Amino acid sequence: KIKAMYTPITEKEIGQRVAALRKAKGLSQEDLAKLIDISRSSLAQMEIGKRSMDVLELKRICNALHCSFLDLLGDEPPTPMTFEAAPKPEPEMRISVPKLQVQKFVQVLLYLLERCAGKPNVGETVLNKLLYFADFNHYEIYEEQMTGATYRKLPYGPVPQEMDSILEMMVDNGQVQRVKSEYHGYPQTRYLPLQKPDLQLLKASEVDVIDHVIDQMSDWSATKISEWSHKDLPWRASKDGEDISYELAFYREQPFSVRVYDEDEE
Repeated sequence: KIKAMYTPITEKEIGQRVAALRKAKGLSQEDLAKLIDISRSSLAQMEIGKRSMDVLELKRICNALHCSFLDLLGDEPPTPMTFEAAPKPEPEMRISVPKLQVQKFVQVLLYLLERCAGKPNVGETVLNKLLYFADFNHYEIYEEQMTGATYRKLPYGPVPQEMDSILEMMVDNGQVQRVKSEYHGYPQTRYLPLQKPDLQLLKASEVDVIDHVIDQMSDWSATKISEWSHKDLPWRASKDGEDISYELAFYREQPFSVRVYDEDEE
């Protein structure tokens, strides 16, 4: 006679069940986080098993999703299709929807170019990736966008869609100079700053995030920084040619995650 063994459910499995039930109810992470009174980033960490849930949080989740403790903690996961979808809350502008701030974008570019003006490796490819990591790192840490640029998954890595038109405008305005050259035998387009950035338009927290990205990556080659961006979860989780959601920054793991998530963070 074989005695059945009980296998404790893991935090990752609990999180997967929460995510499945939430989606079956037609709720976004933002919607459920509001219902259970925690931050969206905390819920995101719960759903991937990176943050534990206490009894009170489990009770609030069960109440919000109209499920039982057994659905979340039992041996067999619930079947999401058996749940009746709840009415969708009134639509509202999600914080993750990019809203381009042109002047902020210009000042961030000028600051990056000023700091990296003497680095021959910083052509368009490296500049695109420095912007990407600055924007997504800032969003992960502070849960708000910096430039509001829209990044798309293209073959050589994430690229801000507004980059070409803004750089063209900056060239026309005499803020930067475009230089065509070669770097290690490959054609390269570089931009030299002709104007200092207006740091009054940048928050100290934004400058700090940009500085960390510059210190870490500004000496990397275009190949190295592109390959690094391809390993970042927001890139990996997006489909070719589609916009990369800022929300994916909350699913990062080391060494890409730049935010310290406390167990009790709410």
